[in-house]
Amino acid sequence: MVTQQAGTVTSSGSGVLLSGTVPPLADAYYPREQSGPDLASSLPPGETVVLIHGEETGQAPADQGGTGKTQLAVEFTHAMWNSRAVEVLIWVNASSRESVITGFAQAANTVDASQPDEGAETAAARFVSWLANTRRPWALVLDDLAELSDLEELWPTGSSGRVLITTRLPASAFQDAIIMEDRDLRVVPVPGLNRREALDYVTSRLTEYPDQRIEALDLGEDLDGLPLALAQATATMSARRQGCREYRALLAGRMPHMTAVPGASAAVLATWSIAAECAHELPPAGLAWPTLVLAAMLDHHGVPGSVLTSPAACGYIAGRPSTANAADQNMVRTAINNLAQTGLVTIDPASPVRTVQMHASVQTAVRAYLPAADLEQVVLAAADALLETWPDGDGATGDQLEQALRDCAATLRTSDGGLLWKPEAHPLLFRAGLSLEHSRLSDAAITYWKSMVATSTRLLGPAHANAVVARDRLAAAYEAAGKSADAIAVFQTALSEREQHQGAEHPETIAARAHLAHAYQSAGRPADAISLYERTVADSARLLGQAHPVTLDARSSLAETYQASGEPREAIAAYEVLLADAEHHLGVGHPTTLGARASLGAAYAASGRTKDAIAQYQRALSDQERMHGPDHPDTIAARASLAFAFRSAGRLREAVPFYERTLADRMRVQGADHRDTLAARSNLAACYLQARRLTDAIPQYERALADSERMLGPGDMETLTTRCNLASAYYTAGRLTDVVAVLQRALTDCERHLGPDHQMTDTVRANLEAATQV
Repeated sequence: MVTQQAGTVTSSGSGVLLSGTVPPLADAYYPREQSGPDLASSLPPGETVVLIHGEETGQAPADQGGTGKTQLAVEFTHAMWNSRAVEVLIWVNASSRESVITGFAQAANTVDASQPDEGAETAAARFVSWLANTRRPWALVLDDLAELSDLEELWPTGSSGRVLITTRLPASAFQDAIIMEDRDLRVVPVPGLNRREALDYVTSRLTEYPDQRIEALDLGEDLDGLPLALAQATATMSARRQGCREYRALLAGRMPHMTAVPGASAAVLATWSIAAECAHELPPAGLAWPTLVLAAMLDHHGVPGSVLTSPAACGYIAGRPSTANAADQNMVRTAINNLAQTGLVTIDPASPVRTVQMHASVQTAVRAYLPAADLEQVVLAAADALLETWPDGDGATGDQLEQALRDCAATLRTSDGGLLWKPEAHPLLFRAGLSLEHSRLSDAAITYWKSMVATSTRLLGPAHANAVVARDRLAAAYEAAGKSADAIAVFQTALSEREQHQGAEHPETIAARAHLAHAYQSAGRPADAISLYERTVADSARLLGQAHPVTLDARSSLAETYQASGEPREAIAAYEVLLADAEHHLGVGHPTTLGARASLGAAYAASGRTKDAIAQYQRALSDQERMHGPDHPDTIAARASLAFAFRSAGRLREAVPFYERTLADRMRVQGADHRDTLAARSNLAACYLQARRLTDAIPQYERALADSERMLGPGDMETLTTRCNLASAYYTAGRLTDVVAVLQRALTDCERHLGPDHQMTDTVRANLEAATQV
């Protein structure tokens, strides 16, 4: 985003798998050969090291931090990366349980992407199991662990891995924990720089003129060798071309007048305030302070650059309405650079997710010195900036960005003074909750929506639209978490209140009835679901019309419930009515019509009516081609569905050309390295194999295996499955030597990446034993 910082870890050009966003080594980073632990050599596999605050001093209270724990962790990460000492490297922001789960879930899909639809909590647990069982060397950094309870049932262990934790928790928190009894854990205090290191640090940073370093040793003692304060002091002196003597005089005059702020010493408050004044003077003068204030309202672990250059942010910083044109964005970037130049923020231009980072004590100081009269303006600007940056959708922006935006929203809520609820809930509050649902953070979503229901009911009343929506989202979160009884109870309450306040025939009441029916279906109560869906369909068709979305959605859900409850005739009849209504009212090319046709085809196929299924799939493909063209993803998917229908019907001669066309389309439109292309190649190979075209099947499996291994790695579940499928093809061809060789490699990879007791490992082992006995 802005100026380049040194030492950024990237995943390109390396055999090391990287998960998470590793902060850059600061330009001002000083290798601590005397006061810092040599983690690269002293942290062996199977051990956990916890970096805590060193002995408290007047300038370095424990709750302030600033001794350089995170930078030591970054240095360790770089050492692991550069030496290739590990195959998997994971960095996780551990400031909340939600962040830990998100980071672990992302890591789970980095090492094994075979289960993309599982919930975040399930994926996180799977990752912890993988750490414990894999033989691949790995290193995991948990940065800024807030509470030990955030790692409950998620504590990472494994004989192949190194765990490094940074935290502000005291040593006693770990000494008293039960985990100390059976885990190899070592607590390492991190003090400030010693006198010699502080002197070396200051003199290495001040090179403008010879006398600039006079009293450098005294300055280091003034600041107790605290890296945070030294970085701000030397950055300010460099920007102003000041010497240590002049700065010390300024510091001595400033410190006695600093108002006490919990979590920040007088020295840090003084170095911060001097740095802020310096940044504010740099051109464009007057913009550093509002930029710093806005960033301080958000997550100090990192704010996405796009948030700080959004229209709302540009408008607040410039003091006038802004559309975030190029000139205004460049102005904001310059102001951020000025903050970085004076040591108030760190910039990671390689990360669009955690672009601008700020130490927690700086954030604390900014908030403490922010005039109360200015709070409302900056809170609303920050909320609007997050909302403008947060795209609508279902989490497609990526888990890391979603988490960064949620972290920023959570930080803003802690200091908004209730302004986000005046006069009613700011839309950001609902967007943050929806993000939890989209990211499949079920437990966190339930907790969040409970809080939203309680707050909206208390401030606005139970009948207010905010309270009603929050209650609906809570019920949906319960349902997504599989807590059917809780979901049904909340949905019943929501329906009862809508019937009372809006009437039984209000559109929102009808929709609430459909929500309750869906909860019944999810709870395994098909009779209740069908009864309620039938009433919903009838009421909605009568009051809202056959073409209303609520009517069509309810009819579709009714058909699905019939299908799931073992009533295929009723399901097919419902799908036929749905298709007819959608086709009549919306047209043959409407997405609802296209979806209804595909569902009807699937229902026919499930009932053994393959001829009818194929006819619907053929019509669906024709409609997709006419509406979207031959290269649209939905058209290609429809072609693949038709191929599968032909194959399921045993009409392999007709299936093969469609599979071949699907692969060619995927290659041309999405490229050889897309996962859909990999799947299309494997499907074609399977069809060839079923048709006994071994000379065609085996090369396709071999190509699919080579591509999967190159793109996803040998331990990915798709790679392992493809290898086993290739062995099956070799077996059918009578190539037993090749079968044994492929299964031996598969077993080695399974044991290495999944563990010796994994179900797939057992299956491959059994197949190998059978093959060697033939």
